[in-house]
Order: sequence, then structure tokens, then C-alpha cells
Amino acid sequence: MADTLDLSLDVFADPICPWCFIGKRNLERALAIYEGPKVKANVQWRAFMLNPGMPPEGMDRRTYLEAKFGGADNADAVYGRIRQAGFAAGLTLEFDKISRTPSTRPAHRAIRHIQNTQGLETTEAFVEALFQAYFTEGRDIGKIEVLLDIATSVRVNPDTLWAMFESDSYIEEVNAEDLQAREMGMGGVPGFIVNRKYFLSGAQPAPAFHKLFDLIISESKHS
Repeated sequence: MADTLDLSLDVFADPICPWCFIGKRNLERALAIYEGPKVKANVQWRAFMLNPGMPPEGMDRRTYLEAKFGGADNADAVYGRIRQAGFAAGLTLEFDKISRTPSTRPAHRAIRHIQNTQGLETTEAFVEALFQAYFTEGRDIGKIEVLLDIATSVRVNPDTLWAMFESDSYIEEVNAEDLQAREMGMGGVPGFIVNRKYFLSGAQPAPAFHKLFDLIISESKHS
């Protein structure tokens, strides 16, 4: 058996999607406890916007949830189930702290900038910090100053990120990637494309990833 299983992993996600945060934790667990060879995943974060038409300033979260779920009671029931799924993944999701639902286009631009200039480790730290800022601190990650602060916390030079925001960089790329995901039939996220061949949809538990790793190893032996 090979010592290392090298994978390319394209993760379509939105930083205001709680299932994406849960899916990220499940993936990390899957990589950590896999009993086969050590898995080396080259992760590329891909843009999907839950609300591509959200105005730049975002909107009041309670108004958004009531419009999306048809009333406060339905919204509370849905997020109660999500909160329980978060606990199972080791996360405490502080939905009550979130006062606004932001546009995530700026966050996706920041992720792409850092991914293209800083490498895998810093990108992972930034994406994690984005999720933490939104789901545990209730910060408005649609605001440029908040994104600059989060970037600084993971040792990204805020001046270079600010310069990116002053330009049109990655706007078309993020929009096109979101559209591409929908054209591929991706109605929600997270979505995991492994080795540009296999697709896992949703916040899959670790065993689902392990079955896929086993399949890839088996197919490599017979190729």
C-alpha cells in the first residue's frame, strides 16, 4: 500500500452556510482518522453564493430568515436541527449572535486572492477564521473592514487585500464559478469534487469520505 494518497479536492462552499462549516469539520475528521494511507488533500476553495442577488450591504437576518423559511417558527425549527448537527461535529453555532445576513461576494474574492497568493495553509486558516467570525462571533463578514481584520489575524498583509478590493479582481471569476456550480446541478453546498472525477454532496460524515478513499485506492491498483 502506498504511504500517501494524494488527492485534489475542490470544495464548493459559502462562508455563511452552516452546513459548509459542518462539512469542513467532517472532512477534517475523515482525513485525521482514515485507517488507510495518509491522505494529502490539495484543497481548492470554490465559490458558491447562497444569495447571489444579496445587496452589498446585506440585510437584517430575521427578515431574511422569515422570507426564506416562511416565518420565524419555521426558521427556528430548521436552525435548531442545524445547531444539533453542529454539536455532533464539535461546533457551537451561535446563530443568535448574527444580526445581518451579508453578501458573501467580498469574502469569496478575499478567499481567492489569498488562495492565489498565500498558499494552502494560510487559505485554510482564513476560511476557518471566516466561519468562526460569522458563526461563533456573529460578525458581519460582508464588510471590507471585517475581512481585513480577519485576514490580519491569519498573517495576511491587509494592505495587499485592500488593494485587491480597490480593483475589480476576481469579481467575474467568483460570479462565473457560482454560475458554473449551478449549471453542474449543484443546488446547495457544500459540494466536494475529488480528483475532478468523484462528487460528494452535503456535509457528509467521515465514513462517506473513507468509502471514496477506498474506492480511489482500489481503482488505482487496477488501472
